[in-house]
Amino acid sequence: MKTVNQFLTDRVKEEYQPIITKFRNLIHSKFPFLNEEMRGGTEKYYGVPVYRNNKIIITVSPTQKGVTFSFTDGKLFEDKYNLLEGVGNKTLNLRISDSKEYSDEVFEYYILQAIALDHKKDLI
Repeated sequence: MKTVNQFLTDRVKEEYQPIITKFRNLIHSKFPFLNEEMRGGTEKYYGVPVYRNNKIIITVSPTQKGVTFSFTDGKLFEDKYNLLEGVGNKTLNLRISDSKEYSDEVFEYYILQAIALDHKKDLI
């Protein structure tokens, strides 16, 4: 199984590497308690990096057109930036295709909600 670093080096196009670097720097500086790990993977499909608090709260998927950040409970988020998209019952995505579109403020806003919802599930 690949490590997160190997995966990101091998699977994220060079022009999207700054997006991943900024995101990981934010996670490591503001949310060091989140576990970064690889999830899944078969012979046909590669695993992807995930960030876990109690449960997986964010999945990172590189694409040909950028990087998709999937928030497990995104449907329950407030979305004052109107950046989340998707039609699932639970997960919503934030797609970034240019490092100029990346904002620590925006990501922190969504990550804090993901952590709060993850904690709330523990209390139920």
